[in-house]
Amino acid sequence: MPTRRLAVGLTPMETRREVVLHVADRAQELGYDAFFLAEGWGHDAGVLLAEVATRTNRITIGTGIINVWGRTPASIAMLATSLAELSGDRFVLGIGAGSPPLAEGLHDVAFTAPVERLGVVMRQVRRLLTGKRLAPTVARNNRPLKLAVTPQTAIPIYLAALGPSAVRLAGELADGWYPFLLPLSGLDAGIRLLEEGLARGAPGRMLPTIAPCIPTAVSADPAKALEVASWWVSFYLVSMGPLYRKTLLRLGHGQAVEEVLAANPTPRTFDVPESARVLLDELTLWGDPEHARAALDPWYAAGAQMPTLTLPPGRPVDELEDILLSLRP
Repeated sequence: MPTRRLAVGLTPMETRREVVLHVADRAQELGYDAFFLAEGWGHDAGVLLAEVATRTNRITIGTGIINVWGRTPASIAMLATSLAELSGDRFVLGIGAGSPPLAEGLHDVAFTAPVERLGVVMRQVRRLLTGKRLAPTVARNNRPLKLAVTPQTAIPIYLAALGPSAVRLAGELADGWYPFLLPLSGLDAGIRLLEEGLARGAPGRMLPTIAPCIPTAVSADPAKALEVASWWVSFYLVSMGPLYRKTLLRLGHGQAVEEVLAANPTPRTFDVPESARVLLDELTLWGDPEHARAALDPWYAAGAQMPTLTLPPGRPVDELEDILLSLRP
């Protein structure tokens, strides 16, 4: 039986440059298929991925993700072209809408019509990456430009999407779908939305690669695994805006979400009550290594083609090493 594809990812909260580089090195050494680095309010993901590209020679590398508010479509296309050339065509461009705090609080850009913005950026970036001139959104006096350097091979574009409109857009335009904190039970519904979007896309398009980002909380110590898994769920539901809560409500987990919110009245507590621990199983890979490896099987069975093991930020390097070794392909 062929080896199942498996990737490794880091969140924007992993700000230790030396850890980012170490994880990328180890992901290649251990046989993972791809390494994705998210960008938020710390390092420029493109700069770190340039370092990764020069240290590796096999593994696919990608932005997982950069948001569409902090760069123009042209600067995104130039970043993608440069990283594709530097890596020997191993680069995947992952983009997403980010969040209002990131767009407005860091980039000073109004977070309005995010799905529309995603569509505009994806189309503009695709035009530039295929050697075409920019399609202006408003009439201007200057002639639209095209990139002086264009990729020799097509650069895949992955879209991070959770809401129905965004997932349909991924089906219509993207080469990969990269949802974060999507419950396992919601993957099938997401694939149906992808298929709806595919139907309105260009003739001959294929369904995007399905690469859900799954938070990991793996340890031989049950208490530590529970602690990290609970942090993942409570932190994102309490502190990272309404999108994740809305997604879980839409997919039938409203009661468990309310229980988590009630158990964490301030962002400094990270507790998932026992009655809500279905969310740990739905949203994370947690437990001892044997249990976590077995928990990957349902994701593949549900349609995931390249799950991305998302490592917890700020944890000791030996813990991250144990996760990588425990879940290696």
